[in-house]
Amino acid sequence: MPFPATHPSLASALAARGYEEPTPVQQAVLQGETEGRDLLVSAQTGSGKTVAYGLAAAPTLLGEEARFGRAQRPLALVIAPTRELAVQVHKELGWLYADAGARIVPCIGGMDVRREARALEGGCHIVVGTPGRLCDHLSRGRLDLSALRVVVLDEADEMLDLGFKDELDQLLAAMPAERRTLLFSATIAREIANLARKYQRDALRIDTVSGAKQHADIEYRAVLAAPHEAEQAVVNVLRWFESPTAMVFCSTREMVRHLQSSLMERGFTSVALSGELSQTERSRALELLRSGGARVCVATDVAARGIDLPGLELVIHAALPTDSATLLHRSGRTGRAGNKGTCVLVVPQIRRRKAEQLLMGARVQAHWSSAPTADEIRARDGERLLADPILIEEPTPEDQTLAQSLLAGRTPEEIAAALVRLYRARLPDPEEIRTVQPGPAPRQSTREPAPQNRYEQREAHRERHPRVAQGGGEGVWFGMPVGRKDKADPKWLVPLICRLGGVTKRDIGLIRIMDSETRFEIAPEMAERFASCISGAEDDEVRIQPASAPPSSGGTHRRDSAGAPVRRGPPGGDRPRSASRSPSSRKRAG
Repeated sequence: MPFPATHPSLASALAARGYEEPTPVQQAVLQGETEGRDLLVSAQTGSGKTVAYGLAAAPTLLGEEARFGRAQRPLALVIAPTRELAVQVHKELGWLYADAGARIVPCIGGMDVRREARALEGGCHIVVGTPGRLCDHLSRGRLDLSALRVVVLDEADEMLDLGFKDELDQLLAAMPAERRTLLFSATIAREIANLARKYQRDALRIDTVSGAKQHADIEYRAVLAAPHEAEQAVVNVLRWFESPTAMVFCSTREMVRHLQSSLMERGFTSVALSGELSQTERSRALELLRSGGARVCVATDVAARGIDLPGLELVIHAALPTDSATLLHRSGRTGRAGNKGTCVLVVPQIRRRKAEQLLMGARVQAHWSSAPTADEIRARDGERLLADPILIEEPTPEDQTLAQSLLAGRTPEEIAAALVRLYRARLPDPEEIRTVQPGPAPRQSTREPAPQNRYEQREAHRERHPRVAQGGGEGVWFGMPVGRKDKADPKWLVPLICRLGGVTKRDIGLIRIMDSETRFEIAPEMAERFASCISGAEDDEVRIQPASAPPSSGGTHRRDSAGAPVRRGPPGGDRPRSASRSPSSRKRAG
């Protein structure tokens, strides 16, 4: 579908950039009914909305003129929530309005404020900025909005989420009443609708999100990782896909620092991106990614919006996002403008339910699997080597001469083996991790009033785990060679079982500690996954193996709902012996 009629100056810019077909949001804002009207547009990230509102504003800004006149007071203002998005918008509008002679000034937090002030004083046609910096220039008399014809609120939902409502009120109040207001948001929630009613006049509602599949160009995957192996899973996901550029999202700045340093040590060229960096440092990091100087960007959610990197084919959620909207914004860094991308959620077993809720809220389907193993990655490396174009390229005379010299003193097998070693030497080593089978989803707990005392806690636990109250036998038993002589105690046995088996305390039933071994129950629905996890345990870990139900004698421990051990004696009323008692006390008792 060709572009609808656009201003000639912008049409030539689109042709020069290779734009042949409009995206849905670009097509929608260029319909005849939109001309001169306020627009309330819902469009997902990566949909080409920057170009869309640039095209929509052109008739109001240029009219019948081919180029802008002398730069004086700004005619258009674009407000963006983050520095990265504002930088990206400034860049996009720069090429789009280049043939029209537009002078575009950025006013972005973290940039040189004195340079911005000089640029504003010299006159401009369009201003792009973040709310805080724009208000600063406005309050100091540097930004004159009295001649404004168009204002664009980009990612309005994010601006409200970040607490910029007061700044928006201040900026919009300083603008002429007779202006066009173009409001773009991923969702039209109540706060956005209220903002539109307050500052827009008879706005035309355009919805390009509902009815469209979320991120149709993004393949979603969820890989399960054993406890404490999420970082190793991230490494193997990076190695499995070998994307030219990848973005890894973390939950905190500290996690960014740690993971980026860890990736560098493993041989990945990477940069960090978080709120603690200056704008200059952020720009330098992004330039390294664009130029190929770095392959991986490890970032907080500061990079979830406004960053457009060519060749970004892979997004990894090293830490699960807080909500579905953040999941979509993070994932939207790939699969942009019709390109394909992959989004991978690294999911520790105990957080699978959270991941499923996020995916359900985002209305996307993910393929579940275990994280790639080292053997699988090495096999994939071999396939990539055999398919490498260098093997079928026509050799130059110099190549042939050197090849003949190599063959003169070595066998073809030796040369091929050296080629394999050279190929592997440039790749980071994959991590040895346990295979975690997806299996069925874990049970979803229901919210109930919190028990008030230990008696109520125990009774609530019996209701949730009837097999415990009935003395066991309904779960699947496992055993480990650790007993009373090793001072076995549920206080450290339970965390060990959870870590090695990828389960939670609620999945553990009876624990029976005997002289030289301990046997315990695992919920039937978790038993298969538990067996898969323990089969991949390291050799120096405590070995856990399937076992039969223990004899009725010996102390039995179970967990109450608060996680504390509760002892129950064997049949016959004998007092159970606690694994935490000292040898001397056991001797006195015996």
